[in-house]
Amino acid sequence: MHTVVVGTSGVTASDVLAVARDGARVELSEEAALALAAARRIVDTLAAKPDPVYGVSTGFGALATRHISPQLRAQLQRNIVRSHAAGMGPRVEREVVRALMFLRLKTLCSGHTGVRPEVAQTMADVLNAGITPVVHEYGSLGCSGDLAPLSHCALTLMGEGDAEGPDGVVRPAGELLAEHGIDPVELREKEGLALLNGTDGMLGMLVMALADLDTLYKSADVTAALSLEALLGTDRVLAPELHAIRPHPGQGASAANMLAVLEGSELTGHHQDDAPRVQDAYSVRCAPQVAGAGRDTIAHARTVAERELASAVDNPVVLPDGRVESNGNFHGAPVGYVLDFLAIAAADLASITERRTDRLLDKNRSHGLPPFLADDPGVDSGLMIAQYTQAALVSEMKRLAVPASADSIPSSAMQEDHVSMGWSAARKLRTAVDNLTRVIAVELYAATRAVELREGLTPAPASRAVIEAVRKAGVQGPGPDRFLAPDLAVADAFVREGRLVAAAETVTGPLR
Repeated sequence: MHTVVVGTSGVTASDVLAVARDGARVELSEEAALALAAARRIVDTLAAKPDPVYGVSTGFGALATRHISPQLRAQLQRNIVRSHAAGMGPRVEREVVRALMFLRLKTLCSGHTGVRPEVAQTMADVLNAGITPVVHEYGSLGCSGDLAPLSHCALTLMGEGDAEGPDGVVRPAGELLAEHGIDPVELREKEGLALLNGTDGMLGMLVMALADLDTLYKSADVTAALSLEALLGTDRVLAPELHAIRPHPGQGASAANMLAVLEGSELTGHHQDDAPRVQDAYSVRCAPQVAGAGRDTIAHARTVAERELASAVDNPVVLPDGRVESNGNFHGAPVGYVLDFLAIAAADLASITERRTDRLLDKNRSHGLPPFLADDPGVDSGLMIAQYTQAALVSEMKRLAVPASADSIPSSAMQEDHVSMGWSAARKLRTAVDNLTRVIAVELYAATRAVELREGLTPAPASRAVIEAVRKAGVQGPGPDRFLAPDLAVADAFVREGRLVAAAETVTGPLR
């Protein structure tokens, strides 16, 4: 099994994906162990002094003015975890919780949090045992970090609350720890606070969304090319020299992908009907511009994610010169913004994708294709309602594109009076990414059928490879009406698992 070693300088997106989705083992580097011990010595020194230090010998948030006596500090740290583990609603996905814990471990290992090495090691042990704390949908405002979600994870380290075992069964966390030989942690000064004060949940979901969107944008280029073929459109608008004079990188990449898929097609540029076109409709002609703008948004979001992956997010932080300083680095605005940007881009890509599908199904605009791509129109309804489903998905995505980060709701007796709502932005982006996958799957279903209905003209080799692969996967071609939901589910999986891109790339080589 792949092992990810966590040091003091952060982790990579591939590390997050390996741990969250592939169950990779986690190890702490010797460098991290030394940094943890050095920072802990600083905290212990400050804890022994009479002067109050936030997070070490004081209360938290609006209660930070109270100095806590030494005999109550362990109770204080336990209490903050118990009281902050106040999430509600359905459980979030296992991969999200694993990403959340791994990214918190990344910050612990930076040497800026002041927790003991055994606390970090216990978190690694829990991940390696396949134990997943029960974390709920609601409870984070994305400021002072993802407090409730991280608190539920910290509760598991203490042997309290519920967690899911490697067998998928939810049980008391204490039982699961005991079965795997893991001793619950007994928290000391600052450790409870350090376990729950970070942007790790929203960042983990951003990293996973970026990986998914990378595949989906390539998928959308392929389905757009198939639709262009099916509509007998022109590929001249994809010429590199046209995109070079508006040099947005994403636009150029998208056009290049479409051109690669269409190479060798006999369908493009024919305009064989009674109403010859000077230009194709925007949904066809401007596909690279829309998908390209989304790609550039992804590039910006990836830059933000990389900076966060190299960051130590905690409050207060331990500095190398021995100071423990309060700060505002836990604020989720940088991550929340790009999560919202991506939801907007995904909604627009879904919107233009649906418009191409609708054009394929409309006999007045499809240039010779049968109404709704039906076998016997009137007797058969064809893909009429598949497009309804696609339209419903797009409509929901437009609602999900309303920014969460534009909102703020004060909390903690106005001490935390401006929050990022980054967790909410991340949660709705996950739904948007799921819906975008389904929207692209419907275009794939319609476009492959439409290309096959263009008898007498040979599609591009890459298109033929896609059609052959999707038919082999179980999506049936043209014919009389049948139960469509199973076909659409197979098409969804074909896109979601990256098989659409892989099929095209057997001919085109790697897409950009």
